[in-house]
Amino acid sequence: MNGGADAGQSAPPLIELVGVTKTYGQGAVALQALRGVHLVVHEGEFVAIMGPSGSGKSTAMNILGCLDVPTTGSYRFRGVAVETLSRNQRALLRRNYLGFVFQGYNLLGRTSALENVELPLLYRGESPAARHAAAHEALAAVGLTGWEHHSPAELSGGQQQRAAIARAIVTHPAVLLADEPTGNLDTQRGREIMDLIVALNRDRGITVLMVTHEPDMAAYAHRIVHFVDGRVESDIRQPEPA
Repeated sequence: MNGGADAGQSAPPLIELVGVTKTYGQGAVALQALRGVHLVVHEGEFVAIMGPSGSGKSTAMNILGCLDVPTTGSYRFRGVAVETLSRNQRALLRRNYLGFVFQGYNLLGRTSALENVELPLLYRGESPAARHAAAHEALAAVGLTGWEHHSPAELSGGQQQRAAIARAIVTHPAVLLADEPTGNLDTQRGREIMDLIVALNRDRGITVLMVTHEPDMAAYAHRIVHFVDGRVESDIRQPEPA
């Protein structure tokens, strides 16, 4: 395990879910997606979240990503109860502390890799010069130097995911939330993406929370958390991540 994860154990948790429930609908049609979830994640950890369809893992990731709030219970980010924040405050938390990577890449098709990576900084109001410099640095960090002006259609699947990761890290987030980041890739490209995510976790200290259904990809994490029926069924620390 890397030093960042060990160092984080003596510090207050970066992320803490305390008795979190999430219910959609009311009365007879109510669906309880989460049923009292407790989860603690420290700075620098790499946590894989697994579970069957309908287990609650995606709902938990939406709450962790400040895209939703608990029905009951509390989500604490660096000690702040996120559910007490306004919609705008949660948006600022997302913008300043969280980076997102999705299975489908979610790149804008008519813009270059560089422009895609610049987008979060545009929302922040950064100057063009600052955006260009930061985007070039992020693309270099994921091995895409020389591909800055190519459109997504001109990139392979693995390169598109690298561009998406560059977009996620260009703001220097504290947390990278990855939803099936290798789901659309072949085995070799998937391993390359996982090696990249591991390097970002190890070398930059970015905390990683990754949803995956692939055990061989989860093996890269420090911990594997299994969700079943809206609850955490197991939380296992791996002594030797892949």
